[in-house]
Amino acid sequence: MVEAARVALQGVTETTAPSTPAGRPTPGPLRVRDATRRAPAARQFVRYAFHRVLPEWRRRSPQQRAADREELAQVVREMAAREGVILRSYSLVGTRGDADLMLWTVSQRLDDLHELAARINATAMAGYLELPYHYLAMTKRSIYVERHVHDDPSTQEGRSDRLVILPGGRRYLFVYPFVKTRAWYRLTPEERQRQMDEHIAMGHRYPGVKINTTYSFGLDDQEFVVAFESDSVADFLDLVQEMRGSEASTHTVRDVPSFTCVTTPIDEALAALG
Repeated sequence: MVEAARVALQGVTETTAPSTPAGRPTPGPLRVRDATRRAPAARQFVRYAFHRVLPEWRRRSPQQRAADREELAQVVREMAAREGVILRSYSLVGTRGDADLMLWTVSQRLDDLHELAARINATAMAGYLELPYHYLAMTKRSIYVERHVHDDPSTQEGRSDRLVILPGGRRYLFVYPFVKTRAWYRLTPEERQRQMDEHIAMGHRYPGVKINTTYSFGLDDQEFVVAFESDSVADFLDLVQEMRGSEASTHTVRDVPSFTCVTTPIDEALAALG
């Protein structure tokens, strides 16, 4: 193991596993990943925070509520202006009964996500906010989309390493966590690719819907978080209905709750709270 670890300093290496007793299958070569090796490209942390305002907040005076909204909005504006941080606000007023506001934060630094949450907690409005849903994920290179190319790569995920999330300016964002069966991961890579080819081809028929896939293995309760951007609610509904018929979808354990978010500047999103 010492020798294997030394070779691993050059990257990922393979070493032969010890022989096994007769009658048992011999395992394949062990892959050793060097924990000290720098990643070949920067990856981003992605946070989806869904807030709900308590009814008691609306009983505060108009002046108090205005001050609360401005204090929280200022925190969001300052973090959104920070270099390397992407911070978008969305309203769920009228689209979801248990969440009113969603903040989508993207950064290469986990500390930025922590600082944003801590600063929100320090506001007066935090005493009237709940966080009923919260998802943490990271970007990661996809193994399924390399062969799929779009005429306009900005419209959907196509031939992309997915290491960088670049939210567009579309009106709606549809978000949900996602978990697959353990049996899915036992399939051969070729079989998984075959099923995903069908799944991805369905998405190609809806070029107005852009998917952003992020990964949560070990970071949060789900395995993926997917966020679809579109100007058409109908296109997204039809896409999801069609994908229900794909073979890959039979390996879905959970893909709820699902959120319909409306792109809204932070001042307007907070004004919609009351």
